[in-house]
Amino acid sequence: MSEDSAQKSRRVAEGARQREWTQPSFGRELFLGRLRLDLIHPYPRPRPEEVEKGEAFLGRLAKFLESVDPLQIERDSRIPDQVIKGLASLGAFGMNIAEEYGGLGLSQVYYNRALQLANSAHAALGALLSAHQSIGVPKPLKLFGTDEQKHRFLPRLARGEISAFALTEPDVGSDPARIHASAVPTGDGSAYILNGTKLWTTNGTIARLLIVMAEVPAGEGHPGGITAFVVESDMHGFKVLRRNAFMGLRGIENAVLEFKDVRVPKENVIGKEGEGLKIALVTLNTGRLSLPATNLTAAKACLRIVRNWANEREQWGRPIGKHDAIAQLLADISASTFGMEAVVELSGALADQERNDIRLEAALAKLWVTETVWRTADQTMQVRGGRGYETAESLKARGEQPIPTEQIMRDLRVSRIFEGSTEIMRLFIAREAVDRHLEVGGELLDPELDLKKRTRAAAGAAAFYARWLPSLTVGKGRVPTSYREFGKLARHLRYAERNARKLARSIFYGMSRYGPKLEFKQAFLGRLVDIGAELYAISAACVYARMLAEDNSKSGNAYELADLFCRQSERRIEVLFDALWHNEDARNYKAAQSMLDGRYRWLEEGIIESWGVLPPIAEPLRQAG
Repeated sequence: MSEDSAQKSRRVAEGARQREWTQPSFGRELFLGRLRLDLIHPYPRPRPEEVEKGEAFLGRLAKFLESVDPLQIERDSRIPDQVIKGLASLGAFGMNIAEEYGGLGLSQVYYNRALQLANSAHAALGALLSAHQSIGVPKPLKLFGTDEQKHRFLPRLARGEISAFALTEPDVGSDPARIHASAVPTGDGSAYILNGTKLWTTNGTIARLLIVMAEVPAGEGHPGGITAFVVESDMHGFKVLRRNAFMGLRGIENAVLEFKDVRVPKENVIGKEGEGLKIALVTLNTGRLSLPATNLTAAKACLRIVRNWANEREQWGRPIGKHDAIAQLLADISASTFGMEAVVELSGALADQERNDIRLEAALAKLWVTETVWRTADQTMQVRGGRGYETAESLKARGEQPIPTEQIMRDLRVSRIFEGSTEIMRLFIAREAVDRHLEVGGELLDPELDLKKRTRAAAGAAAFYARWLPSLTVGKGRVPTSYREFGKLARHLRYAERNARKLARSIFYGMSRYGPKLEFKQAFLGRLVDIGAELYAISAACVYARMLAEDNSKSGNAYELADLFCRQSERRIEVLFDALWHNEDARNYKAAQSMLDGRYRWLEEGIIESWGVLPPIAEPLRQAG
């Protein structure tokens, strides 16, 4: 990408980013070195009417899902029509739509639990329902739609007309500044003419209504910019070019879509011209919570699989769970699953309060859960051994339980890519984490500013840091009696409080050390974010366990699991802090560039060019050094 293109991409991304923090955020405070436990404790509980409505629906959904054959979906790579119709009759396509528009109006907590339940029947069901409601038409309409748009579209969606979200293009991944789809206003201003191609649109083959992002050219009466449109699949010029197939999620209806001179009425614009990317990002703030929720399903399945197998499978005269090597895996799976449940439940509960800005919490949940559950699935595969690698269909054919361990791994792998890859999520969170620092001292990092402006910025930054830095050396984390109402978990909250301050200091030291080059130190920023994610998970585990204890439900077990999880998390944090300053990042980057230049091309020799669809050993793009 050229320098001009990179600058344009940054401008577009910054322009779409939410700059204001008008509501409290536990995650933001964490990166500023403040453990604001008052924002998550006492635990935000659902209202009794939400519980009653949510539990009733979960009961109906569970009964229906008993009739779903996951092996059939896996064989056919399709969700049967009768399953989709059955979900529609239950109201499952309106779980996240308000009752006034014909939906169920479930809370975020119960919406998450319903997605988990659907996902436990087959991952394609979770993808179908979450793509429809979490990022499809209902969510942006709820947040940005007019009353007329809501009354026109939401009842249809609640009844089961499926929706999709179309942003990605064949040449555009995480860089929306390069969107090529265009929407040109008609001469009379009554509509837009939409042209373009969209890639990897989940539900695209069966969607009746779609959110489509396209660039409107600036002109007279039109500010232009990326804009969000509601497109109906029966509009002339809309075409499904192909249905995509993947290593996992084999029942997913994912498509390449073509829009050729599609006339979209101006009444179908959501928000205003140029607000499309902002709408997409705000939608994802809560929409991202569906992915950790469905991933939690996989973690719970893994936990059940290894518990049963490690008890019944014997090696060298005793169950494999009695062997230390396997027991270590079982402990990590157990503790991690508890941590994931705590993060998913707390994040959903914070969203339901509607008094928190959860953009960081949702992003941290997405990043941390998807990374953690992948480790859990890999460990489960190891415990199951050869039977884990064998398909459920094959196991069933020879008389064994059709336990889909390999399918769980296949289905999960895309979670680290969907809705913002791990690498992009780290950069997104890092940008928010250093936001306050950039507000205070950002001009110091601008080499193009004149000396007078930089001197003025330095004076302002010095005044801020003179007050802020001393506050990061002392706090409740150093007082033995702090958080004592949490019993044996108090030590972990003290740890979190101390290390939140250490995290904030590390961000400051990073800015001081790297200056304008900080944005390119992605490995460094990634470690900071991973530390913050672990601290969020520790905090969630403690308050979640405390809530369970207050209900006299699983109280002892929850404290045991929370304690075990926090100890494991703290070890990971210590490694991350050490790696901030002691690493091979520069050497690794240099080696990667040498590889790209073809310096190590000889390592590719020894395989035939026709293996699979491998390309021949090509000349490097740049001259090898």
